[in-house]
Amino acid sequence: MRTLLTIMIILLPYCCHAQGERYDRDNPRFTDNIGVPMGFPLNPMGKFTNFGFGTDIGAGYNFTRRHAVIGEFMWNWLYSTSGALEPVRAAAQSQDISGHGNLFVLTADYRYEVRGSVFGTYFIGGGGFYHRTAEISTQLPAGITCVNPLSTWWGYNCSPGTTTNGHTLASTGSSAPGVNGGIGFTIRVGEAPYRFYVESRYHYAPTKNINTQLISVTIGFRY
Repeated sequence: MRTLLTIMIILLPYCCHAQGERYDRDNPRFTDNIGVPMGFPLNPMGKFTNFGFGTDIGAGYNFTRRHAVIGEFMWNWLYSTSGALEPVRAAAQSQDISGHGNLFVLTADYRYEVRGSVFGTYFIGGGGFYHRTAEISTQLPAGITCVNPLSTWWGYNCSPGTTTNGHTLASTGSSAPGVNGGIGFTIRVGEAPYRFYVESRYHYAPTKNINTQLISVTIGFRY
């Protein structure tokens, strides 16, 4: 009995230290994430682009196990719909025309998380800066009929009803403050605190001519 008590006294500090290390690893002060977002535009933006994907990178601070603030950067490459390209192809009398868009998002977000040893869920939302571009690989002469989406999406100047300038590369960009919010689910991968996550988030920004509205579904890893 005396020998067993002696062994317990010797091992107690080690056990407590090990538990503390596990707790600290599962509750780091700093957090970061990297993922691949798939963007699904909503109308009116959905009339001109139908899908996108890119990258999402974030880093932040965990105040507690449940509360955190995160800064994030998201980029989405946006594929053009046939409806967005047909008026340009008709004006240029060529089907060999392509186009795309980009969405750049920089936000500050708050995350509330309920996390178990394996599974977890969280709510996230915030606001920031949204910048959207559209580019098309063609040159259109001045004076052709200027119908939507030549002006609203691709950025050609119209006055009135006809284009007033030609471009080697028609492009336009619009920036605006915006908001986002969504929900995510996590599962522990390997040792704490590494987790795989799947997240769905709604984004809105009142960009010029056409509001930026889309749902992003992101798959990635976080610390």
